[in-house]
Amino acid sequence: MIRIMLVDDHPVVRAGLRAVLGASPDLDVVAEAGTADEAIALAGELSLDVVLMDLRLHGTETHDADGVYATQSIRRLADPPQVLILTTYESDADIVRSVSAGAVGYLLKDAAPETLISAIRSAAAGETVLGPAVAARLLTRVTDSRPALTARELEIVEHLDLGLSNREIAKRLFISEATVKSHLVHIFDKLGVSSRSKVVAVARQRGLIG
Repeated sequence: MIRIMLVDDHPVVRAGLRAVLGASPDLDVVAEAGTADEAIALAGELSLDVVLMDLRLHGTETHDADGVYATQSIRRLADPPQVLILTTYESDADIVRSVSAGAVGYLLKDAAPETLISAIRSAAAGETVLGPAVAARLLTRVTDSRPALTARELEIVEHLDLGLSNREIAKRLFISEATVKSHLVHIFDKLGVSSRSKVVAVARQRGLIG
């Protein structure tokens, strides 16, 4: 029996997932969480095989505690369950951040029920799982001749999109302003731009940020 926790801030979504997964005799939804903090706490208390994790979680007690934060925290537990991302977002930044945090797979919410069930079984076995749309996106990225940004560089770009200064970005990411500037030099070079505003524009054009 595969023991599952559902993490989504929408009760209706969790109810729908519970109904879909309940049709499979080898899947058992033993817990639900609506926030990152709640998910982390339950993962530390329960014996779980797979956590089905949404990326955008609201109403959390911890600042900036989203699905990526929860994934990273859960994977740091002594005997962690596998984390399978189930979301509506498919940007390169979200995929990279999730995988870097320790997620075993990434699936979109429009996936067919049989695809979701199969993905959960694969995740429980420790196998990497990517939804068809996500796999196609990553393949395009790999075969693209343009240089790819690193996970940290993508984070910098996301903060630029919020209009933050170098000092504010450094404070949020717990790095020095000099490090932020160094990353910006590499970002400008990789994207072939010469200003912060153009970084954001090109990143949006390429689908690196939403």
